[in-house]
Amino acid sequence: MNEQLIELMSRFKTIQHDDLSLEMKQYAQEHDVPIIQDQGLELMLQLLRVKQPKTILEIGSAIGYSSLMMARHLPQSHVVTIERDESRYKEAVNYHARSTISDRVTLIKADALEILNEDIPNAPFDVIFIDAAKAQYQKFFEKYEPLLKEDGMIISDNLLFHGHIFDNNQKQSRNLKQLVRKINRYNDWLANHPDYDTLLLPIGDGVAISLKRKLK
Repeated sequence: MNEQLIELMSRFKTIQHDDLSLEMKQYAQEHDVPIIQDQGLELMLQLLRVKQPKTILEIGSAIGYSSLMMARHLPQSHVVTIERDESRYKEAVNYHARSTISDRVTLIKADALEILNEDIPNAPFDVIFIDAAKAQYQKFFEKYEPLLKEDGMIISDNLLFHGHIFDNNQKQSRNLKQLVRKINRYNDWLANHPDYDTLLLPIGDGVAISLKRKLK
């Protein structure tokens, strides 16, 4: 994406920031915590404004930035969000305690692949947002898809992985190459899923929107 296009897109802003969300963004940058990019967040929030979900499940809270922003911009929604990392979970709890939307976010400290689906409150969900360990995206999708409503939406972030999926640089580390292969496999799996129609958009770090295919 060239610089002129990025500059043009940056003029169209719908995100409402306050001191707390800006503080969270700064913390994420200083402590190398991955959070959704602004353009990806703009896209997701616009989709959710159209969808008007009552219940959202987020896989991967990090410090609670995206769950806070969803709850703030979607006053009719309740967000359930899962985080396995102890320190990030504690940061999310602290940030949300300082917010005005803490009553509409349920933070769960757990490994998203180990927690039982029946232990997750508010199911079924209108929207599932996957933004956790990239190597496990397909497992997350398969595990939580049964908790999605028939007309629900699954959103997956970071599917361009900072452009690494197009990079054949032999100097990439072994771990990075393995992760890139897994993300590419997930992209292929999504593109060919028999039950979902998926659109991948090169916005932010690559956002996929998957809708359950309607039977005729």
